[in-house]
Amino acid sequence: MLHQNCDRDSNQSYSPMLQFTSRFLKYFLLAMFGVAIAYVLSMIFGILPIAFRLIPFIWDVFWRVGILLLCLMAIVAFLESLR
Repeated sequence: MLHQNCDRDSNQSYSPMLQFTSRFLKYFLLAMFGVAIAYVLSMIFGILPIAFRLIPFIWDVFWRVGILLLCLMAIVAFLESLR
């Protein structure tokens, strides 16, 4: 066996918690990117008053979800280190 695969073995898959957290991170970043694009488009088309009214709501949602995501990542790192 000269070539050894560095990937996980077939009987060792990633934990469901790690898969959920990585998927949650992916969609969180996609949502942030989408909001940034929508904000730029609202500036281009001159719909800034509507965007300015939505910014506090979006900020409240994103920082709370971001803190939740950080906690999930810490929990997953801890659980994966125990494995």
